[in-house]
Parts: sequence; structure tokens; C-alpha cells
Amino acid sequence: MSEEQGGANSIPPGRPVGRWEDLRKRVVSAVVLVAVGGAEIWLGGPSFAVLVVLLTGAMVWELATMTAPDHHNTPLGLAALAAVSLGAALFIADPFATAFLLVPALAIALTDRRDRRLSSLYSVAIMVAGYGLVDLRMSAGTPVILWLVLIVVASDVLGYFVGRILGGPKFWPAISPKKTWSGTLAGWLGAGLVGLGFWLAGYGTPALVALSVAIALAGQMGDIWESWIKRRCGVKDASSLIPGHGGVLDRFDALIGALVALMVLGLVIDLPLPGVAAG
Repeated sequence: MSEEQGGANSIPPGRPVGRWEDLRKRVVSAVVLVAVGGAEIWLGGPSFAVLVVLLTGAMVWELATMTAPDHHNTPLGLAALAAVSLGAALFIADPFATAFLLVPALAIALTDRRDRRLSSLYSVAIMVAGYGLVDLRMSAGTPVILWLVLIVVASDVLGYFVGRILGGPKFWPAISPKKTWSGTLAGWLGAGLVGLGFWLAGYGTPALVALSVAIALAGQMGDIWESWIKRRCGVKDASSLIPGHGGVLDRFDALIGALVALMVLGLVIDLPLPGVAAG
């Protein structure tokens, strides 16, 4: 989600918008998300996978709804298709099963909606992120997922507060007009501190600090990518499912970017992940 942007759709018409107008709803929703997500990350197993599958389906539904003509189409069938496809990719014991991650993109490309190529590509990113989150939890354990989530949270929280307090030049005003360089740099600092903390706690090497900053940048790009889609579609939020945060995509857009970057990097180099020996 954009660092300095909140749930704009929740503000009554005519009411002045303050810098902290959306903070209360954001905090309450964040507490609920942290409680549920934290418990599932700790437990892992089928319940965690089911939660990720459901969230992935919700994000594909939001994407399909945003990009539908006049936003009147609510394609629940696409959400179900995404959930079933991700479940098949995760639980069918065949390396070619990952091809199921492309099924929602094909469905989006063949239906009537704006920016089909961009929407199809973003649906692939959503599916890859969902797959990567479950796969990392099963193969690498809790420390990696905790590290990844803390990077995204630290980047978002520090970016939100520093961006609102300091303001300053915009990072990419044409796409995300409320994101500032001060908030962006604060996000990198927060991610670096997370990496440093894991290293000092014995869960990584010094290289983890640099990787943390790189993953934070990828998360910020995920945020900007979703902002670009929303701007092209003429909407402020992906949906209103999460009070103070907008939709599921608005809350997890940075995590999508971070996970996609982590999955791609992992294909070409041995990553210094927390608690995972290089091999």
C-alpha cells in the first residue's frame, strides 16, 4: 500500500482530510491482520496454505473488478479459478503443476477488460507471490517468512510516518503522487535494521542487510505497480474489504513485489536467507 495514502474512500464527503485522518482505522485493521497472519505463520501447514489461497483469490477478484468496464463486473468466477489454480500448483506433486499459476492470466486476457496485458501480467505476479509464500514457509520455515513480513511492515510503517511528517520531493508523482523520497528512504532504513537484527540474532550473515534493503525496494515497486493500475482504472482503492487500508491488494501489494523479487533472485543466486544455509 502507498506509504502516505490511506483509505481515502472511508472519509465522508465534505470532511477535511488531515494527515492522520485514517490512522485509527489503519491501526485497528493492522492489529487484526497481524494477529491472524502471525498465528497462521507460526502454525504453518494446511491452514496457512488455505489462508494464502483465499487471499490470492480475493486479490485476483479485486484486480478483475477494477479492470472490468465501468467496474460493474464482479467476476467471482475468476477468484475461484485463481484459488483452485494456486491450490493445484501447491499440492499436485509434479514440477509442471506450477503452470497452473498462469491460468488466471489467460482467463483475464480472454475476457472484456481494460489493459488486458498489464492486468494479465499482474495476475501472474499475484499468483507467484501466493505460491512463493506457501513454498517458503514449507521449505525454509518461520524465520524467513517473519523476516520478509517484517521488512514489508517496517518499510511501510516508517515510510508512512516519515513521509507524512517530513514530506518533501515526490518519489514518482506521475504514478504515486503521495509517495515521497523521505518516506522511501526511511523504508530502506527500516528494512536494513530488520536485516541487521536478524544477523545479530544469529539468523543470517552481513549480506542479509543488503538483501533486506533490496527486497524493501522491490516491495515499494510492488506498491507503485498497483498504484499505476488503480490510476489507469480510475479508482482510489482496490476494494473496501479492509477498513482504513482499502482492499486486500492495497494491503499486500508490497508483499507481492517483495515475494516476486525473492523468487526470481532465488533462481539465479544463493540467497543469504535467515536460518537457511547456502547450498
